Amino acid sequence: MARELDEKDFAILRKLAPEYSGILCPESGHEFHSILPPVSNHISADEEDFAERVARLSDEDWEYLVDQILTGRESLSCMPEEDIDTVLAHISEAVSEETAERVRRLYHLSGCGVL
Repeated sequence: MARELDEKDFAILRKLAPEYSGILCPESGHEFHSILPPVSNHISADEEDFAERVARLSDEDWEYLVDQILTGRESLSCMPEEDIDTVLAHISEAVSEETAERVRRLYHLSGCGVL
C-alpha cells in the first residue's frame, strides 16, 4: 500500500541518509512510499553502508518502523535478503526476537506472492 511520508518518516530518512534531501526515489523519479527500501536499494553504496546507516536508528525509530511494517505501510518486499537480515537483527535487539520473527515471516510471504 502506497503512503505519503510524514514528518516522522522524513526524520528517520534524514538519520539514514543525511546527504539526501529529496523526496524522490533516485532511480525511479517518483516519491518515496517507504523508508528502508530506497535506502537499501538506491542510497546505500553496499550492504556494509546499509548496516552502518540503520545502526543510527534509536529503539523508538525501530518500534515505529515495525508498526509501519506490520500494518503494511512500510514495504520490505523489494529489499535484498542480506539487508533484511540486518533489519531483523536490529528489530530483535530494539523491539523483540518475536517481533523480528513476525517481520521475517511477513517478508518471506510477500516475496512468495502470498501477500
